[in-house]
Amino acid sequence: MNKTEMLNKFSANNDERLLLARLLDKLTLAEMRDIPSYTGFLSPKEQALSGIMINACKARKYIFYGGYDESERNICVFLPQWQEAQDWISSENCPLRVLRCFWPKELDLTHRDFLGAVLGLGIEREKIGDILVSDGKCDIIMLEDVAEYLQYNLLKVGRAHIKSEEISSDRLCLPQKHTKIIKDTVNSLRLDAVAASGFSLARAKAVQLISAGRVQLNHLECIKPDRTVSAGDVISCKGYGKFILKQEAGTSKKGRIIIEIERYI
Repeated sequence: MNKTEMLNKFSANNDERLLLARLLDKLTLAEMRDIPSYTGFLSPKEQALSGIMINACKARKYIFYGGYDESERNICVFLPQWQEAQDWISSENCPLRVLRCFWPKELDLTHRDFLGAVLGLGIEREKIGDILVSDGKCDIIMLEDVAEYLQYNLLKVGRAHIKSEEISSDRLCLPQKHTKIIKDTVNSLRLDAVAASGFSLARAKAVQLISAGRVQLNHLECIKPDRTVSAGDVISCKGYGKFILKQEAGTSKKGRIIIEIERYI
């Protein structure tokens, strides 16, 4: 397939078409010039769409990277044959920078406050990765071409006056992940059965939510209740949260499938 045919096949709207067209341009650049090439930061849904396109193109070497393990927003990096992922991450060619912001602890600032302040400076969303807010400080991961501008211009967030410094990624203050493990049995690994278990719903309600387009499987909308899921799949639902199907652990005495779920709380 040529570029136009691929975009027609894998994009559902103009925004997706533009995203995937840029992705193909970066892939072509890396392969033709044998140099690293990367996109802006992608949301989980954009990463899922990009992964489908990349697999269809049979790209040889690529990674999604956002500054730390399990980052939510990542850039997609196409690597030349002569370079390994860790070598690129630790090299001067890695374009990610981290700005640490401080403010008086008595003022309570949120992720939304910081995102609004950053975008209010005219910075595009694709230039900004994860925003990690903790007690009295916030680490903002970004592309290097906006790092200096952001440091000199992000002076106030909400009612708080901000001080900041650039730090290395190994000093990131990562938020604690709050999850609980759920062990249950299902009669099949259909999406509706697993979603009902993970969200503590009646199966009929899970079917209703899936059919209404409120459920995402691996960050993409899935409206098929009978879709088979497997270990490692991420299932989310608007209004109910998110969980990961960690593993299948055999069958019960009654022949039902034993599953283990990690649910975010």
